[in-house]
Amino acid sequence: MKILITGAGGQLGSDLVRVLTPRHKLAALTRQELDVGDGAAVDAAVFREQPEIIIHAAAYTDVDGAEREIDRAYRVNSAGTWHMAEAAERIGAKFVYVSTDYVFDGCKGAPYIERDKPNPLSVYGTSKLHGEKFASMLCERHFIVRTSWLYGRGGNNFVAKIVEKARRGAELRLVDDVFGSPTYSYDLAVFIGSLLETEEYGTYHGSNEGVCTRYEFAREIIRVLGIEGVKLRPAKADMFPLPAARPAHSALADTAAGAIGVKPLRPWKEALRHFLLTDLADGREASHA
Repeated sequence: MKILITGAGGQLGSDLVRVLTPRHKLAALTRQELDVGDGAAVDAAVFREQPEIIIHAAAYTDVDGAEREIDRAYRVNSAGTWHMAEAAERIGAKFVYVSTDYVFDGCKGAPYIERDKPNPLSVYGTSKLHGEKFASMLCERHFIVRTSWLYGRGGNNFVAKIVEKARRGAELRLVDDVFGSPTYSYDLAVFIGSLLETEEYGTYHGSNEGVCTRYEFAREIIRVLGIEGVKLRPAKADMFPLPAARPAHSALADTAAGAIGVKPLRPWKEALRHFLLTDLADGREASHA
């Protein structure tokens, strides 16, 4: 099948290319190649490529920056999704929209399932929820895939930052009262690829199985890599005031994918170990080649 991917230069976009290339013909467009906030540019790209599937992975993901750059966040996450979903419907393509755990407020105190009611706390979360609504409203053949705490090769993500700081011997203070589900972008790409093989449209949660705090996440990174002498200290979230409010417990539970026979993502510790010992090492070697 012919698949158009937006945001192909990001960590998820790059892994979608890795996963889907062997089986599909791809039009992988980076942010520089396609501004999804430009409706005319979107129409031109979709008309030119004539994809059977559109995976909309492009997003404005700076959670704190969105509080300052409100127009930019809505332009990409909300209007951009409107443009892509509308174009997908026009040509009869399947449409995948990648959303976030930040559409929830974290007050449930337990992992969210797909049927739970969103209530975002931030501009970022609200702009992504708008994208969900536009995807479902404008394109009949849509998949909304929510994910959380995403990391992967080449990304400026939590895992990369912890590895860099730990290897420098920096003291790390991480919150132990914020809970989520870490997600390896390669596993998410495989999950999306499996969804595409179905006609079971709707909303899905795509995160690696399990729940942890940021403190526990960092501790596991350091343990797997065997970095010694790191001072890792627990802290409370209110010690680190940030411009954007975050949900205190935004872990995601998958109940929808299993019901249609799509394999859920593996446990987060297993995925993290694979990334740290294979993908991360491969990425470093490639960057020095």
